[in-house]
Amino acid sequence: MQLTSSIPCGARSLRLSAPAPRAITPRSRIISRANAGTKEGAPTNPGFATMRDGIKVAADESMLTPRFYTTDFAEMEEMFSLEKNPDLPMEELTACLKEFQRDYNQRHFVRNETFKKAADNITGETRKIFIEFLERSCTAEFSGFLLYKELGRRLKHSNPAVAEIFTLLSRDEARHAGFINKAMSDFNLALDLGFLTKNRKYTFFKPKFIVYATFLSEKIGYWRYICIYRHLQRNPDNQLYPLFEYFENWCQDESRHGDFLDAVFKARPELINDNEAKLWSRFFCLSVYITMYLNDHQRTAFYESLGMETTKFNQHVIIETNKTTARIFPQVPDVEHPSFFPAMDKLVRLNKANIAIKSNKSIPGPLRTLMALPGMIQMFAIMLGLFFAKPIDCGTYDAEGVDQSQLVY
Repeated sequence: MQLTSSIPCGARSLRLSAPAPRAITPRSRIISRANAGTKEGAPTNPGFATMRDGIKVAADESMLTPRFYTTDFAEMEEMFSLEKNPDLPMEELTACLKEFQRDYNQRHFVRNETFKKAADNITGETRKIFIEFLERSCTAEFSGFLLYKELGRRLKHSNPAVAEIFTLLSRDEARHAGFINKAMSDFNLALDLGFLTKNRKYTFFKPKFIVYATFLSEKIGYWRYICIYRHLQRNPDNQLYPLFEYFENWCQDESRHGDFLDAVFKARPELINDNEAKLWSRFFCLSVYITMYLNDHQRTAFYESLGMETTKFNQHVIIETNKTTARIFPQVPDVEHPSFFPAMDKLVRLNKANIAIKSNKSIPGPLRTLMALPGMIQMFAIMLGLFFAKPIDCGTYDAEGVDQSQLVY
């Protein structure tokens, strides 16, 4: 899950069953590199520090990197409690549970001999950006696993059906994370997910914000995966690595996860039926869209290696995600307004300039921060402009009192 605007929270706020991390050398003393220990003649992975042979040091955290999340689990229990909410509509949630129990992708994530050979054929800068893509994807999927697993554990007494759904969501996310981490091993690297569980910072979101954020994360994930899959089906010569061949069924997991969270909104309509909900809907939409747009435009080389145009890909994903979100959220940004994507492109340029300033080690740190400040202020002003731009009213509503003859079916 990749989100912004967060409140730091200590990792101890989540206790999860996970492999105990092995002892490692502190980051400041790490000197090994990912090409150490590889077979002679095998492609190397320059520039990646390892905590031990074949285990990559996780990328530094920033506002744009995938994060781990926690929430007020007691409040979440109350939200779904059948005892405290005896009239909680369970029909659609129960239907979702039956869908997850079928486990359509149980036998989908089976590797073959083409993976390692394809990885060995990816070299140079393309190899580096592939590894970065795999790491970010693995971290995001594993973040979902941790959150959903804990929700499944915490809700099993207050609402067994919803608890089982969250547990099955965690099953899917663990499957995805494990598949990607195994793919990293084709590049002679992997992440120590147990270590990440214990040592990564956790970000706190209130329960209703968790529902907003995870819904958007799942739906935008669907559109990203299906767009990449369809592009590579049309352009098989750009299919550099077989992981992408799994995206068609994979994205259906993302869609089903989003459909469940859609059902949560319908079961608890107070999350989306007032003016405050309209503000939060726009806020989370923009947070997710801007995060993806800036992240992907920092890594255009990855999409170019697949024969894709980053800007066109991102804009298509945002437009389609916005249409999907508009079916349930009370308001969404007008992403098809002529001024929306030019503003997003300006954010990309300003972000690129700020990165260049901050990465210039010849300039003292305090001076770099001062030099970057005008660009950051401009970015904040643009984001405010996008937030306060005229939105689109949408979503479901109660038709009671409406002249039924005016409704078109």
